Amino acid sequence: MWRVGVDVGGTFTDLFAWEDGSGNHCTAKVLTTKRDRALGVLQAIEAAGIPFSEIEFLMHGTTTATNSLIERNYPDAAFVTTEGFRDTLEIGRQHRKHLYDPYQVKPEPLIKRRNRFAVNERISAKGEVRRPLDEERAEAIARTIAERGIQSVGIGFINSYANPAHEQRMREIIRAHNPDTHVVISAETRPIFREHPRFTTTAIRACMMPVMTSYFDRLAEALQERGFTGALLILKSNGGVMGAQNAKERPEELIESGPAGGVSYAAYLTQTTSAKNIIHTDVGGTSFDASIVEDGKGLITRAYELEWEVPVSVPMLDIHSVGAGGGSIGWVDEGGSLRVGPRSAGSEPGPACYGRGGTEPTITDANLILGRLHPSLSNKFELDVAAAEKAMDALAERIGLSRLETAEGMIRISCETMAQAVKGVLLARARDPRDFVLASFGGAGPMHACFVAQAMNVPKVVIPVQAGVASAFGATAMDIRHDVEAFLYAPLEEVDLNRLNELFDGLEAEGRRRLAADGIPYDRMILQRTAQMRYVGQTYEVDADIPEGRIGKAHLPGIAETFHQAHKREYGVSSDDFPIAFVALGVTAVGKLVEPPSFAFTAHADAPEPTTRKVYFAGEWLDSTVYDSRQLTPGFTLSGPSIVEYPDSIAVIPPRCSGQVDASGNMMVEIAN
Repeated sequence: MWRVGVDVGGTFTDLFAWEDGSGNHCTAKVLTTKRDRALGVLQAIEAAGIPFSEIEFLMHGTTTATNSLIERNYPDAAFVTTEGFRDTLEIGRQHRKHLYDPYQVKPEPLIKRRNRFAVNERISAKGEVRRPLDEERAEAIARTIAERGIQSVGIGFINSYANPAHEQRMREIIRAHNPDTHVVISAETRPIFREHPRFTTTAIRACMMPVMTSYFDRLAEALQERGFTGALLILKSNGGVMGAQNAKERPEELIESGPAGGVSYAAYLTQTTSAKNIIHTDVGGTSFDASIVEDGKGLITRAYELEWEVPVSVPMLDIHSVGAGGGSIGWVDEGGSLRVGPRSAGSEPGPACYGRGGTEPTITDANLILGRLHPSLSNKFELDVAAAEKAMDALAERIGLSRLETAEGMIRISCETMAQAVKGVLLARARDPRDFVLASFGGAGPMHACFVAQAMNVPKVVIPVQAGVASAFGATAMDIRHDVEAFLYAPLEEVDLNRLNELFDGLEAEGRRRLAADGIPYDRMILQRTAQMRYVGQTYEVDADIPEGRIGKAHLPGIAETFHQAHKREYGVSSDDFPIAFVALGVTAVGKLVEPPSFAFTAHADAPEPTTRKVYFAGEWLDSTVYDSRQLTPGFTLSGPSIVEYPDSIAVIPPRCSGQVDASGNMMVEIAN
């Protein structure tokens, strides 16, 4: 039986699959079908030649939720909240993205104001009912929702994390008038304090439920029609997977579903290469993703923002994305400067050289003009050089540069944008780039990796042999994972230990329930406890590990020390002078799946001999050796300028850099700065 990973990106849909027992593996890459991304998933499986009936697990990473949210492309949703908090979603935290910009505009609200309703009720922060729910007003709101034909409703009452009774009653009233409508409450979505992120995350769940339910139902039906009887698992933002039914109920956990596969593959590389700390970067057709993998694990954040002041308050891999990919378009701004992205040609029409109607120059067109891409694209796709040159000439004329200067300028600008994204990730976590190896994935990743590393003073780059389908590969290496949390504010020394243990018992039971719903047997369930903690008076928290079993007073000094260490790791300081407090408790429930084998990609006897072609670097054409990756045996070394053509990507080794192939076929490149 096969385990298949599929990553649906903005331009390409990638597939990597391996067969349990035999170790056979295969890849595929097809253009993403924007009108219905499920079609691209089916086409990728068909292109790989895998019988649908022989797939045991289909691990699917998707950008459908993210794209729908960013584009505000979903059916109208409604939101019901406490009187006085109707505009919390829009007002946010009153932060300013640019302190001195008087013209900045907030993002479009997730839910229109006319569909946001307020009802009189009040529960205190201790969970006491101060003002009962106005059921007459609640009934009127439910009738209005029915009259407008709204498909989904989010409910977020102030302090409902302490007592969800009013939210639950409001849900009952809405369902009585709207039996076919999705209704979600914040006490179940994010049972923690701070109303803005809790309300926003609840609104995201409400907005996305109709979209993702429709998508997964269409995909499941199409798979079943073709004989698929295996498990459809969806990549989550936290670095795990969950069943499609769970994904339909919790779509807010899919925001970084696509990039999560790349982080998983970076973690896999820490086990199969000498690199233990990796800067994961992924260059697709539309975007550039960057994150940190440290000691084999992707770093988690709870401060992710979909857009400015649109927080998603769920545990997520700390991934920073910018609009810089192979399809990013070059343009001239009002000041006459050359710019690249974030607008992308995507898969439709795609770069000009694709010959599908694109007329604007992209990064892919620039690489083709500079000789870094061959027009035959390793005999997979014929690129239109003349169309690329025509598009580039139009831009060059506007900017007043030559065709080659414009193309190379686009590459430099794009690589600097990528480097700044990497810098943002590292600085936010107080990490030194010299302590890391940069791993670059995606079809366009290895073409730019060395230039990004040079800009960041990263000493080494790893180019995996499967870089072009890395996110799909990483999907097959994931375990099922669920994060469940509960609110508990209490100073460490004053915490009610009975209450603490009661909450952890409940969280662990819920974690096991979710794993069981995904088909995981009891003996393959792993539960890990954490607590969000802070020094009293702080407004931010860090995660600290909590021991298993019943927590007693004797455990508290050890928990305090764990918190001090976690705080110092994240912020560089810790202190014994301030008391510590719990803010929330969490349990990560992991369902272990069979790990992928170690693939050794060996050379082929029939691989063609290296060739030479002119490639443009730093203002001049240089003779560059071109290798087919099938020629490269473990221990093989090369020097730049060189080009290595992999099945699904192209690696560019600049002058003065050198590379060596490791035992698994990965290229380890020493960067010259």
